[in-house]
Amino acid sequence: MNFFDAAKNIQKEIQCLPLADIGYQSLETRQQSSVQISKLIENESQRFDNLTQTRIHQEFLGCGPLESLMLDEQITEIIVNSRDNLWFEKHGQLHFLADAFSSSLTFENFVDRMCQEAKIQTSLERPFADGVFRNFRIHIVANPVSPKSVTLTFRRQSENPWTLNRLASENWCKTEGLEILRQWIHNKYTFLVVGETGSGKTSVLSSCLQEMPPSERVLILEDTSEIPVPNLASTKLLTRTDVNGILPEITLTELVRQSLRMRPDRLVVGEVRGSEAKDLLLALSTGHQGSLGTLHASSAHQALFRLEMLVQLGAPQWSLETIRRLLKVSLHGLIVVGRNDVGERKLISIHEISSVEQNGLLIDCVYENT
Repeated sequence: MNFFDAAKNIQKEIQCLPLADIGYQSLETRQQSSVQISKLIENESQRFDNLTQTRIHQEFLGCGPLESLMLDEQITEIIVNSRDNLWFEKHGQLHFLADAFSSSLTFENFVDRMCQEAKIQTSLERPFADGVFRNFRIHIVANPVSPKSVTLTFRRQSENPWTLNRLASENWCKTEGLEILRQWIHNKYTFLVVGETGSGKTSVLSSCLQEMPPSERVLILEDTSEIPVPNLASTKLLTRTDVNGILPEITLTELVRQSLRMRPDRLVVGEVRGSEAKDLLLALSTGHQGSLGTLHASSAHQALFRLEMLVQLGAPQWSLETIRRLLKVSLHGLIVVGRNDVGERKLISIHEISSVEQNGLLIDCVYENT
């Protein structure tokens, strides 16, 4: 008997247990039911070899076929399109997993366990959520946005903070590019790390923070906790979204405003993506030099164009000339990152914002990683 046949039999045995409807169980009753199920799984799995026993336990009590992927440090992302459509990224390449959850029920139970541990939930009103599960940042999309199946995306958070030396050891860039980046950090230049999805923006940002002096207070503003705090003087603030609509939302715009009352030396925004760009740039234009952030864009020119649009969201009454002048006095430059043809994350180029002209901002490329 293979694993899938064994799992189906055990599932039938569990469904025959005299358990009360889970929605009407007290905490004590739920704990008793959990013990009954665990005992049944333990007894039924004894008839199989060690490998099958382990897989059965993972299926009913753990992460099923995802368990081995989560233990592999070289796997950076896991994508779940359905119970039997599983993918993982390793060394920059996406691979299909030749395994699956044994049934829709075991998959749904895993999703429930994961959501409970991550303290997240979805609803018809808000069918998506972000959180942290084990050492992964997770994103979940449920019905009706994802009608065929719950969709999950796991991105590994490194347990050891990234550093510029670690990036250099992985051939991320040449010595010249690394030295320019160090000079910008130490000279308190304000810049954004720019790149597409999966280009390593957060890793680069985390590496830059490890260069900060221990006496500088850094305030990190994020939606989901990903960036490690660089020293004891620093802290982070997180946005809040309540799917039940009971508590008011706390947005990045609000976090930027609150952070200015907390004596920051530098501000760090995990991702600039909305109207908070206006408040952030205003804060940077009056102080807090050496601040950092990330922005989703494929090039330096596209990043500036996107920043202009984001500022307009927060200040639609401002002219384009005003916005561009604000960008010039707020930002020193842009670090563009990406992937090469084999999926390796690389530094692409470093750009300085040189001047404001009638047709827009002019930028100079001070380094290109060829």
